[in-house]
Amino acid sequence: MHPPSDGGHFPPPPPPSSSEIRPILYTPRPIEPFADNYINAEAIAALEQAAAGEDALALTAEGLKFGMPALSAKHEQLQDRHHPVIHQFTRMLMRDGKLSKAQKHVSLILNYLRTSPPPKVSPLRPLVPGSPPPSQLPLNPLLYLTLAIDSVAPIVRIRSLKGMAGGGNALEVPEPIDARARRRQAIIWILDIVNKKRSTGSGRKQFAARFGQEIISVIEGRSAVWDRRQLLHKMGTAARANLSHPSLIGRKRK
Repeated sequence: MHPPSDGGHFPPPPPPSSSEIRPILYTPRPIEPFADNYINAEAIAALEQAAAGEDALALTAEGLKFGMPALSAKHEQLQDRHHPVIHQFTRMLMRDGKLSKAQKHVSLILNYLRTSPPPKVSPLRPLVPGSPPPSQLPLNPLLYLTLAIDSVAPIVRIRSLKGMAGGGNALEVPEPIDARARRRQAIIWILDIVNKKRSTGSGRKQFAARFGQEIISVIEGRSAVWDRRQLLHKMGTAARANLSHPSLIGRKRK
């Protein structure tokens, strides 16, 4: 059918007759309790396994590259997923209960150590035995931080016993401390020095950069924390004679 020669429009089609109109019947679709996808199929399988008295979490998900993460046991806590040094270090940086801010500081410190050049270890200030070569430390910033803290951590502390020396004088005796207390004292020393340092770059206070610089100074043997550790060990060596004090020996016998 060709269009009209005068350029007009086609005439509208005639309306259908009543005999040609067919009623459309509505048929409701059945209710689908679960959609046909992988997630719901896995959930249904877990429910069926739980109903049979088996472990519903024993199913292994297919298609994962590294497998499902292991769930924490009943005796484990949520913070056990972090490294113990990171957990303790983050809690010691926290102020006024702002944990997210402390975690941000830890992340920036680790990033500073990762992007810093390899340190130059001084033979006069040896690190913990078995430490990796300095060129490998920036590749593992967590090991970098742990090695610096453990290297300057004291192995003893001075305990003051009031009135044990006679005449109301305190008796100072050395005693060994565990790893957590050793790291706590080292972190306190490092924080004391970092809080007194001035910012050398732009930004607000530059805490992460100052702490990262102090960690590098500890590894290279230039930090004043080494002097504090050496002074404490000298005091502990001098106080060893007090372990044979008569008042202390009599107290042990009782």
